[in-house]
Amino acid sequence: MSVTLLAGTATTSLALTAADPAPGAQTLPAAGAPAAAAPVENLIVGYKNSAAEAGSNSAAAADVAAKGKKASKKATFERRLGTGAALVTLGAPADAAAVMAQFRADPDVAYVEADSRAYALAVTPNDTEYARQWDLFEPTAGMNVPAAWDTTTGSGVTVAVIDTGYVAHSDLAANVVAGYDFISSSTAARDGNGRDNNPADQGDWSAAGECGTGSKASDSSWHGTHVAGTIAAATSNAKGVAGIAYGAKIQPVRVLGKCGGATSDIVDAITWASGGTVSGIPANATPAKVINMSLGGSGACTATYQNAINAAVGRGTTVVVAAGNSNADAAGFSPASCNNVINVAASNRTGDRSFYSNYGAIVDVAAPGGETRRATDTPGTITTPENGIWSTLNTGATTPGAENYEPYQGTSMAAPHVAGLAALLKSANSALTPAQIESAIKTNARPLAGTCTGGCGTGLADAAASVAAVTSTPPTPGFENTTDFAIGDNATAESPVTVTGVTGNAPATLKVAVNIVHTYIGDLKVDLVAPDGTVYTVHNRTGGSADNINQVYTVNASSEVANGTWKLRVNDNAGGDTGKIDSWSLTF
Repeated sequence: MSVTLLAGTATTSLALTAADPAPGAQTLPAAGAPAAAAPVENLIVGYKNSAAEAGSNSAAAADVAAKGKKASKKATFERRLGTGAALVTLGAPADAAAVMAQFRADPDVAYVEADSRAYALAVTPNDTEYARQWDLFEPTAGMNVPAAWDTTTGSGVTVAVIDTGYVAHSDLAANVVAGYDFISSSTAARDGNGRDNNPADQGDWSAAGECGTGSKASDSSWHGTHVAGTIAAATSNAKGVAGIAYGAKIQPVRVLGKCGGATSDIVDAITWASGGTVSGIPANATPAKVINMSLGGSGACTATYQNAINAAVGRGTTVVVAAGNSNADAAGFSPASCNNVINVAASNRTGDRSFYSNYGAIVDVAAPGGETRRATDTPGTITTPENGIWSTLNTGATTPGAENYEPYQGTSMAAPHVAGLAALLKSANSALTPAQIESAIKTNARPLAGTCTGGCGTGLADAAASVAAVTSTPPTPGFENTTDFAIGDNATAESPVTVTGVTGNAPATLKVAVNIVHTYIGDLKVDLVAPDGTVYTVHNRTGGSADNINQVYTVNASSEVANGTWKLRVNDNAGGDTGKIDSWSLTF
């Protein structure tokens, strides 16, 4: 589904629609609990209040030993539980029936129970379409989401979906909070007015030629609702699909209507969703900590977009964008090419880059976007629906009809996977900054099982690994400069990063993430310059005619005081090719 936007800015909604045939049943991941009962290692014994064993550990220990001896088993008093009950260990996994019988026969014992095990219940949701959600659990190309649910489900985090709005769906309703309609044009909005507090999706269908000369007729996509379902559909409710961050809330923010949406509306939506002030619009009562924008258009990032995104990130909101569906370098699309965003490419069920997905040095990470047809199949046909991304939708061709579930493909589907993961991380560790969330996702991505011609960032986002990284140890401080510094022929460029608040020296494993856009990296020498002027060379005129450097280097900087101004220095040593330092960061 492709739509051209208003206000002279070519911004495009990136999802591709697909039909709803039923694929064959897929294998579910293993359930949390084992098939066979675990052997009993411990017992919990509750003594009656009148018994000496209820208040005396020595009395309980003697009683436990005596009962074990009578049952011809070893039994030992281990400790007192917070409830006052006694924990009894059997020393090794064993048949506990004989020991339990001794306790049950004692009139001073109120109860005896096996110290049974509990298992995470979120591992295999009972949602009826869950078997189709290969993107969450399949080991080859899924995002390893169920294992993350043992730690977090996104509770306490609001995710703004800046998109077509929201069409009512019972699998989402409980997780939707108040949003806003930012479409200024009543014609595009189809609601008879301009901006208002009702983000209901009125349908984005259009007739042939209505959205520009040669434009094709298209049905309503209900795109925002599909995106929202991937992020936070209700889970384990015996219906529909499972959301990645099903404990989070969705804030629908409507910017796309008939023939797309205007940049002016989108940047106001970014501002409002992140808690900023927009003239004439009431304050957002529930500002989002994550924004998903599965939209975009051709052209490099504009100052208008960049200013809004920078302000949102400054307010603590992580911004996730789709890379684009043109099988081209994402650097030529906006807002994908903006700084301070997580730019997401799409991968397919075999772990390759999806045939339509944009790529390049500007991409941060890949996530499942699916393929409802093969690259060689006729455009517009649906040949492999089982390989698409299933989510919440609506049957209406124009205005809303009945709710349903359908598979879509697109980087529009990949981005909400990462937005959902960002919500999981923020919920698991509320102190995380947007830079730390981005770093955790990129650092803990795993290699794609297949290939990504052109570059898909650090690999396939891995939910469980990312959550484990931010909960097992305190996040390491990160510092970044996203301002562009031009690299001229036979010239030197320097980009500074000022580090504060870090105790002592830098680590022996200082991470230096470098993103340089240049058409001949063999010309370049790249140095990290410490605050005292010490130079650490990380790239020295290698790579020949290859484009761009998008690399994380490890530097032993343990002899350097961490605080102070560090610089990334780039020397161009030949004529004919130029570029820029796009961004770089230090992670301590």
